[in-house]
This record gives sequence, C-alpha cells and structure tokens, in this order.
Amino acid sequence: MPLIDPFARAISYLRVSVTDRCDFRCVYCMSENMSFLPKTELLTLEELDRMCSTFIRMGVEKLRITGGEPLVRKGIMTFFAGMTRHLETGALKELTLTTNGSQLRKYAADLVACGVKRINVSLDTLDADKFAQVTRWGRLAQVLDGIAAAKEVGLRVKINAVALKGFNEDELFSLTDWCAKEDHDLTFIEVMPMGDLGNEDRIDQYWSLKDLRARLRERFTVTDLDERTGGPARYVRLEETGQKLGFITPLTHNFCESCNRVRLTCTGELYMCLGQEDMADLRGHLRASTEDALLETAIRAAIERKPKGHDFDYSRQKVDGQMTRHMSHTGG
Repeated sequence: MPLIDPFARAISYLRVSVTDRCDFRCVYCMSENMSFLPKTELLTLEELDRMCSTFIRMGVEKLRITGGEPLVRKGIMTFFAGMTRHLETGALKELTLTTNGSQLRKYAADLVACGVKRINVSLDTLDADKFAQVTRWGRLAQVLDGIAAAKEVGLRVKINAVALKGFNEDELFSLTDWCAKEDHDLTFIEVMPMGDLGNEDRIDQYWSLKDLRARLRERFTVTDLDERTGGPARYVRLEETGQKLGFITPLTHNFCESCNRVRLTCTGELYMCLGQEDMADLRGHLRASTEDALLETAIRAAIERKPKGHDFDYSRQKVDGQMTRHMSHTGG
C-alpha cells in the first residue's frame, strides 16, 4: 500500500542526509565552529540501506542523498552501490544527490557506475574570493574541476544558487551565462531561516526572487513553464538561450499543495515538512527489531502527521517559523 498523507498526496520522494559533516562552512548553512554529532548517533551505512529499502518498498521512487556533504562520509559509495539493486528492479526510478562539488573529481565515475544520472551542485558565486568568503573553507577551482569531471562522465549537472542580497546580485547574468555556456540547468533559491548562525542576519541577506526575475526580464524573454515535480521549484525558459531556470521561493510562495517528499536525517529522524519542527524518530524502531514491521508502522504513523504546509514568513521584518536546527542536520 503506497504512502498517502492526510491531504491525499502520495509520498514518492525521500531526501536522506547521510552525514551532518561537511568540508565547507557556508555562512547560511553552518556556523564556523560546528559541533558535529557523535558517530554513534548516526545511522550506519547498513542501517541507511535498510531504512531506504523500506521506504522504497513502501512506494518511494526517488531518492536524493544529501548532507552536510554526502561524499565526505567514509564508505558512502558502498551505500550508493547497494541502492543500484532497486534501480535494477525498477522499484527506484531515480537515485541522485546534492553536493558542494568538492569531491566530484574523485567520485563522479563511481556515481555513474551506481546508476546516478544527474546531480545538483550548490554554487552561489563564480568569484574565487567571494566563494572563499561564503564557504569559509572552500576553493572554487576544486569545485569547478569537480563539475567538469561530472560533465566528462555524462552526469547532468544542475546548479543551485542561493540568492543573497549584496553578495551575488551582481552575478545574476554571469551565473546565467556560464550555465548556458556549460549546458547546466540553474535554480535560484531564496535564503531560508534555518539554524542559529550568530551574526548572520537573514533579513538583510534576503533577496526576493520576484526582484531577481524582474531583473532577468530586463535582458531576456522569460516564459513560464508548466513543469511540476511535486516540489518547490517553479520553472521558466529564457527564450534567447533556450535554458531552463528554476526558482525556489519558500518565503514568497507557498509551494506545499503538491508536496510529495519527506526528509530523513543522518540520525534517523523523519521530518515530514522542512518548515515544521514535527518529526518522527525512526532510529529506535529500526534498531528494536531485525524485522521491518515496527519500522513500517512508524513510517505510516509519521506520514499521517504530514502537515498541509509550512509557516516561514519574512513579511513582518522578523523571521516567523524560524527553525533552530541547521540545514546540515536536516539535509539540504
């Protein structure tokens, strides 16, 4: 029986954070001196396999691996290799990941061998100095080389750029042009109120994608597309280049009516909505029995609590619905 939430939405997409660790410290995602979870709290790779396999058996058809940075988890390719059996049976339609790109030169070919066809790479700027500033520890050249490696082995790359006021506003057209030249899809994301990041002021960083789209129209003919993935992105085509652009606007547009996804953290917590604190701790059910019946019951009970929508709101110049957990914990 498929997983159906209280609003008759079939849950077919699971995003799984496999680690809270990362080799970057992006300012909107982590504090510089992060306290990471003890390894004993993390699901083992075998437990991740069992958890994901249970979801797939219950109707999940798309699996996105996130983090932290998923490719820094030791032995992670054995997990990807394990998931290929579900692609081969057809139960899983897509296996993909979101990455910062730093490890792609090392792992791109292995990912393709495991059946991964496309990936999302988080990249907010093409300026090396600004890149070092926003990621704190990252090197742009390493990421661009990783993206090139992915392209070389036939991976389809989508660039995810967080729109940050006063940071990458002046790169709107250079980012767009670079993606057109490299044949990468591009999605802009509004900054979200996740985690207590000390001095980072989200309201000052907030650049409305409505303004960004208006600026695009100064140079391009922008055509809205009907394409829907059940997720937050709305798509347009730039007629002059033919490229597809996505916009994820959690703060100016409620995108929840067709939400088909849930998120599993690296510790086995299932978040039914990114913008709500409600979660179900599945790790205990997983470890309580070698049989999956307890786990399946817990998953169904959690999906029955999936809310209709989130409650992020910047409109009153304060962040309502602010999440206390870091994005690296929930998974990007």
